[in-house]
Amino acid sequence: MRPVCNIAVELIKSRRAHSSAAARRLGGEMCKELKTKVLRLLPQSCSGPSVHQEGFTDGAEVLSCTVKALKEGHVVAVPTDTIYGLACLTQNSEAVKKIYDIKGRNGNKPLAICVGEIQDIYKFCKVKVKEALLADLLPGPVTLVFERSEVLNTDLNPFTSLVGVRIPDHGFMRRLCQMCAEPLALTSANISSHTSTVEVHEFQELWPKLAVVVDDGPIGDHSRLGSTVVDLSVLGKYRIIRPGCALSSTVDVLEHKYGLSEDSGKNDLV
Repeated sequence: MRPVCNIAVELIKSRRAHSSAAARRLGGEMCKELKTKVLRLLPQSCSGPSVHQEGFTDGAEVLSCTVKALKEGHVVAVPTDTIYGLACLTQNSEAVKKIYDIKGRNGNKPLAICVGEIQDIYKFCKVKVKEALLADLLPGPVTLVFERSEVLNTDLNPFTSLVGVRIPDHGFMRRLCQMCAEPLALTSANISSHTSTVEVHEFQELWPKLAVVVDDGPIGDHSRLGSTVVDLSVLGKYRIIRPGCALSSTVDVLEHKYGLSEDSGKNDLV
């Protein structure tokens, strides 16, 4: 995980080098017209602090910019430890609606929430497992489903009493949640039913609808599987909703370390 203090950003005015000149020109004009900010996170230097370069900005500024956009009710694109995501403030009903509109997502499909620390989960979820279990799986590429608490916005997934929660193993995302002081609603950065994205240019058609696009380069191992989603809302049981990219290791923890058994019953998030 990269320390946030070592993250730097570059404002990008054109598409990646492999795009055609015409496509770069069109993308730039669209972003300029709609004031979309595309921010590029630079990898941490192995030999020490990143050397200042003209046109680059301190990592605190990209965080500040993204937090500001979120608090103004906008939707942003962010990197996670699995795929790129679209995020907004969970407690802002209008922003939640925007995510569905941007993706063309079925209104009966739920959004997960993303928090920065394990302790935050208890405020928005009714947890029935040991905290040690949470610590074994999070931060990481896993979404844990619990019964939602009354504090959570009733306009978020109003069709279910459950909610999935994530803590990505990604320093920028965790710090973003901490600075917002409330959870983010999170879903994949793509048009609904299209392939998940691991580079920002893959969802460039969505840029004009977003206030900020945070570019962290290619993500993970390019499996595009997304997080493993597991329902832990029933005491002593688990149910895999989506196998995702961490199925084997997750099941191993649940069964062999904590003695949970698989529940074959129907889940209302499916």
